Amino acid sequence: MEKKEIKYSEAIAELEAITAKMQSADCDIDSLGALTSRALELLKICKDKLFKTDEEVKKCLDTLSDSLS
Repeated sequence: MEKKEIKYSEAIAELEAITAKMQSADCDIDSLGALTSRALELLKICKDKLFKTDEEVKKCLDTLSDSLS
């Protein structure tokens, strides 16, 4: 079964929800580990997407610069 790729905005929204839950009185020590692990997964996804987008933008700018020279 193929995993659905999560969008950057979805990952950020889930991170915000996890942060809110971790800050609430309802967060118990038993769920803290799972929430932390999921947050780390989401942070990695966001970081990877940001680096990939940065590289794509740099390539576009290089192409534009080359075509204007």
